[in-house]
Amino acid sequence: MSSLLAATPTPEAPPHTGGLLLLMDGTAGLLTVAALGIVLLLVLIIKVRLQPFVALLAVSIAVGLSAGLSVTELFGTVQRSTSVSMIESGMGGILGHVAIIIGLGTMLGAILEVSGGAEALSARLLNLFGEKRAPLAMGLTGLIFGIPVFFDVGIFVLAPIVYAAAKRSGKSILLYCMPLLAGLSMTHAFLPPHPGPVAAAGLFKVDLGWVILMGIIVGIPAVLAAWAYAAWIGKRLFVPVPQDMVEAADEAKAAVAAERAARRAAVGGPTDGATTTTTTGKSTVPTQSTGSGTGAGTGTGAGSGSVAVAEGPSGSPAEQPPSLSTVFLIIGTPLLLILAATFSSIALDPSTFRSVIEFFGHPFVALTIALLMAYYLLGIRRGWSRKSLETVSTASLKPVGNILLVVGAGGVFGAVLKGSGIADALADTFNDVGLPIIVLAWLISVVLRVAQGSATVAIVTTAGIVVPLVEGQDLSQAHLALIIMAISAGSIFASHVNDGGFWIVAKYFGISERDTLKSWTVLETVLSVAGFAVAALLSIFI
Repeated sequence: MSSLLAATPTPEAPPHTGGLLLLMDGTAGLLTVAALGIVLLLVLIIKVRLQPFVALLAVSIAVGLSAGLSVTELFGTVQRSTSVSMIESGMGGILGHVAIIIGLGTMLGAILEVSGGAEALSARLLNLFGEKRAPLAMGLTGLIFGIPVFFDVGIFVLAPIVYAAAKRSGKSILLYCMPLLAGLSMTHAFLPPHPGPVAAAGLFKVDLGWVILMGIIVGIPAVLAAWAYAAWIGKRLFVPVPQDMVEAADEAKAAVAAERAARRAAVGGPTDGATTTTTTGKSTVPTQSTGSGTGAGTGTGAGSGSVAVAEGPSGSPAEQPPSLSTVFLIIGTPLLLILAATFSSIALDPSTFRSVIEFFGHPFVALTIALLMAYYLLGIRRGWSRKSLETVSTASLKPVGNILLVVGAGGVFGAVLKGSGIADALADTFNDVGLPIIVLAWLISVVLRVAQGSATVAIVTTAGIVVPLVEGQDLSQAHLALIIMAISAGSIFASHVNDGGFWIVAKYFGISERDTLKSWTVLETVLSVAGFAVAALLSIFI
C-alpha cells in the first residue's frame, strides 16, 4: 500500500497564488492586475508627479505581489540560495547591454557638440543649398547631427543657427525650426545609440545592426512626410524670431569678449602659446571650463553649440571648425561597422575574417572606436588638452543616470509581467483580438505616450508587454526590428503639454502654446503615423 501511495502523483500547486488572484482567479485576474498596474503607473507619473524610475519600480512590486509572486521571488533572500531576484535579473538583464552603449554614445555626442561639429555641418549645408533651400539644410542638419546627440541638446546647440536663418530671411521661424526638429526627433526615436531603440533592442534581443537598418528604412520616409508638413505650416503660420533669445546671446558674447580682453590686458597680452577658447552659439568661454554645465539637465554635456578655436596673437580665431568630412567620418564609422557585423553573419560562413568583422562591429567596440576617433580628430589634433577631454566626457554622463534608471526599471516591469504569468495572459488575449502584433505594439505605445508624456517610459513599458507576445513565433530579427520601430513610432505620437519636449520647443523658439499644438504636436503625429505605416507595410513582406 505504501508503495502504491508513493507512486501516485500529487497534483502540482499553481506557481503563484495570493494577492488579487485570491479574489479573481485565472486569466481574468491576471488581466485585472495588469490593467490596474498600468493605471497606477499613469496616476503616479501624471497626478502624483512621482519620478518615473520610482513609479515603475513601485508598480512592478505592486503588480508582482498582486499576481501572487512571493517576496523571495521578487527580492531573493539574504542568504545565498538558488532563488534569483526578479528585480535584480530584470534590472541587470537590460542594463548590461544598454548602459555601455548609451554611455559611449553620450560621450561621443558631447565631443561632437563641444568641438563645433554641429555648426560646421549646418554652415556647410546652408552654403551648399542656399537661402531658398535653407529649411532643407536645417532638416538635414537635424537628421545628421541628431544621430549621436540627444534631442533637446540638438535644440540647444542648433537654435542660434535657426534664429540667424529666420532673422535674415524675415520669414516665420517655423519654416526653419520644424524641419530641424523633425530630423532630431526621427533619429531620437528610431536610431541607436538613443535610449529608446537601444532599450527595445535589448528587451527583444535584436542585433543593433537590424535596428539601425530598419530605423533608416522606416525613418527616412517618415521624416520626409514631416518635412512636407513643416513646409506647409511654416508658410501659413507666422512666428517671429524670439528677440529676447537673440538679445541674450548678443549680450553674453559681448560680456565674455570684454572679460577676455581685460584678462589679456592684465597679463600683458596673449602669450605665444595661444589661449584656447570655446565659441558657442550664445557665448564664448574658455575650453577648460567647457562641460561644466548641461543643457536643461538632459544634454550630452558641455556648452551649447560650441566650437573650439585658438586665439592668435591678434585675438582673432586661428583655428577653423572641424571639417564636414571629419564629422561624417566620426558619425558614420560606428553605423557602418555595426551594419557590416550584422550582415556578415548572413553572407559569410564562419571564419576568422567573419570573426574580425563581428568583433569590430560589436556596438561596444564600434562606439569605442568612434569615441577615440573623436578624441583625436576633434580634440587632441585641434589643441585640446587631455584634461579638457576628461572634463567634457565626465560632464556628459551626469544626466544619463536618470535615463538608465528608467530603462532598468522598465526591464524590471517586463520581468515581473513575465514571471507572474501576466505576460502569457496578455498574449492569449491579444491573439484572440486578431490584430497583428505590430499594430498592437504601436497602439499600446501611443496610449502610454499620450497618457504620461515620456517616450522612454512608453517604449520600455510597451516592450515589456509586447515581448511575450512574440516569443515562440519564430520571427526573424528583421521583423522584430520592425516591431521595435512601431513601438518607437508610437512613443512620439502627439507631443503635448505633459511632454517636456513640448515646452522646450515652445519656449526656445518663442511659439505660443496654441501654435505649438498646431505645429510641433501635429509634426510629431505625422512622424509617428508615417513611421508606423512604413513599418507595418514592410512587416507584410519580411
